[in-house]
Amino acid sequence: MSSRKETVLDLAKFVDKGVQVKLTGGRQVTGTLKGYDQLLNLVLDEAVEFLRDPDDPLKTTDQTRRLGLIVCRGTAVMLVSPTDGTDEIANPFIQPDGA
Repeated sequence: MSSRKETVLDLAKFVDKGVQVKLTGGRQVTGTLKGYDQLLNLVLDEAVEFLRDPDDPLKTTDQTRRLGLIVCRGTAVMLVSPTDGTDEIANPFIQPDGA
């Protein structure tokens, strides 16, 4: 066993690439990953936050807010995914009306 601590998530392959980050509390941010540390603190450049629906805080809207260069605290990060190669699909588990 090596003495170096291995991280579960290898973010090195996402540096200088677009990522989508979901944070606790429902916030969702996209930007270019510029750096990270072992505590999962992330530095994002050209960050854009997707604003939440005022009626349903769990849903995001198409409205955005430019944030610029930000630091996402590791304790608030729930999900990190690349923006390239991802597509939104219809939810296959929603029952059609009348079923």
